[in-house]
Amino acid sequence: MFVHVPAMRGKLGSRTYYSCLMPMSAVPNLFKFTDWAGFSPEDREQRVLNEKRVPDLRDYILENEDDFIFSSITASFKSEPVFVPVNTPAAENGDSSIGILKLRLGDELIINDGQHRCAGIAQALRDNPSLGEQTISVLLFPWESKERVQQMFSDLNRFVQKTSKSLDILYDKRDKVSAATLAAIDKVPVFKELTDKDSVALKSKSPKLFTLAALYDACTELLKGREEEDIADNAAFLIDYWSAVSDHMPDWNKVLTRHKEAQELRAEKIVSHSTVLRALGGLGLDLINDPNWKVRLAALESINWSKKNPDWENVCIVANSVVSNRQARSATKTYIKGKLGMPLTDAEQRTLDRTPAGSAQITLDDL
Repeated sequence: MFVHVPAMRGKLGSRTYYSCLMPMSAVPNLFKFTDWAGFSPEDREQRVLNEKRVPDLRDYILENEDDFIFSSITASFKSEPVFVPVNTPAAENGDSSIGILKLRLGDELIINDGQHRCAGIAQALRDNPSLGEQTISVLLFPWESKERVQQMFSDLNRFVQKTSKSLDILYDKRDKVSAATLAAIDKVPVFKELTDKDSVALKSKSPKLFTLAALYDACTELLKGREEEDIADNAAFLIDYWSAVSDHMPDWNKVLTRHKEAQELRAEKIVSHSTVLRALGGLGLDLINDPNWKVRLAALESINWSKKNPDWENVCIVANSVVSNRQARSATKTYIKGKLGMPLTDAEQRTLDRTPAGSAQITLDDL
């Protein structure tokens, strides 16, 4: 028995290959899912399947049934399929590149690139079998040897470069937090003018103070519990909070008005670092219920943001470097809350008492 799929026949280098459209229902039946975990790296034909990635791909399909997209799957066939050219003048001469590819059921296709996509599709089909009617693009090459498929895997993945987190956020139209963050950035002058929306880390000579990725993470902290609320309402909330914060960040405004260079400020102070931004985001979540929250924010001006300030040692600076792990963000948030005179939990008070501004240095293990 054969499966018939529309296909185009082409050539890459010295090899004939086929570009075809397959119903998604064919994925679990035609593609070979090999458990490479029991093989040595030398004997595998590609990487071991990362099971943790599969549910995310499944959910992506199920949550975007009318709007998901995948790049082509690349696979190898061991049994030569039958290519039947369509009825065209070229077909009469045997030269047609358009036709029907006949694949024999039982002859599994070996996945060269796209095993996680295939596994995600297979799981999605269990939850929604109607997805099987949709089609996916597949490139089919002849299987020659283990060494050849290993080379194919290397060639297909060697030059792949993941996009930056900032660019992912900028282009993601489904993420409501992303949409609210972008709307807020456009209305807060320091963010609008001084945010790099492309890179995940600022270059040493960058004229910007912030990255979109860092602001997104800060806004995520601030919007905890209301991520699925109306985008416009969340954007207004973010604009109100960050506008008030920026009013009391003279260093930010010096760069905005060109009285200070961005690279100079970043070298001297932590005031625009992602750790501080996320701490401020988390702080806002605690602060926003205080009717006098805007008045409290005025105390931000009294904080010494210099990297040389010993208060930051083992809070968010370790061995002369600013760190951005969870403990550092928590300690930085606690320090700022103390400076703003906000109520502290017992754990936060103990943390604050151990800072150099209190009595002894904080240790990250205490958080």
